[in-house]
Amino acid sequence: MPRRPPVCLTIAGSDSGGGAGIQADLKAFAACGCHGACAITALTAQNTVGVQAVQPIAGPFVVAQVRSVVEDLDVAAVKIGMLGDVATIGAVTEALALVPAGVPVVLDPVMVAESGTRLLDEDAVQALRELLACVTVATPNLPEARVLADAPELGDAEQLARRIHALGASAVVVTGGHRDRAEDLLFDGVTLTRLDGPRHPDGAAHGSGCTHASALAAHLAHGFSLQDAAAAARRVAGAAVRDGLREVGAGAGPVDVLQVRGRTPERPAA
Repeated sequence: MPRRPPVCLTIAGSDSGGGAGIQADLKAFAACGCHGACAITALTAQNTVGVQAVQPIAGPFVVAQVRSVVEDLDVAAVKIGMLGDVATIGAVTEALALVPAGVPVVLDPVMVAESGTRLLDEDAVQALRELLACVTVATPNLPEARVLADAPELGDAEQLARRIHALGASAVVVTGGHRDRAEDLLFDGVTLTRLDGPRHPDGAAHGSGCTHASALAAHLAHGFSLQDAAAAARRVAGAAVRDGLREVGAGAGPVDVLQVRGRTPERPAA
């Protein structure tokens, strides 16, 4: 029998444009050799230009989706993305109690879309901070880290990582996409690890944060150490930006973690 692929569950919002959210997560899971399952927290009317509308999913139905998945599938890692409001964060906190103990949980604290649209209510920030105690690793970019740490002017990623860790997260990766140097910084409470890599200014970055967090969850599902999984996620997300589909849509093009540009279906023989 072939080896069964690990199952990764994403709890996040849906991007109708296919670039970020649930759609990006499932593509990243597949690219990293995992089967992807999902629990949708919100529907968005969204494209590469912006977010036109958001429809939250009722909390009990979010919990029902997670319960359905974990009762049948052997979930090896969980990735959390867009939560939106206090009620959804409460539902996800409840749903995490259904996940078997020891399963790693990666939180991408989504606050603002690539287009600039706010995706987290301002009054939900404190609830998101409290959720940190339930996760294995949080993966904020620099602006998100400043909000979580309640340090709007702080630019030092190491200090931000330490402050977020003190809020309850077992580990923190402050990603490098919004920093002068494209360097992810991992802090696990003891060790500070710098994960450097090239910047791809000519790439396409819509969905890069989702892809990074999902790749990190997928590698944890495969049994990688946190440091090795974080390093792998940095490589996967960087390559997805490098190969991004700049020609898709009029706005910020989506990342391409599956290298779809290089895939053409074979035509049947004449």
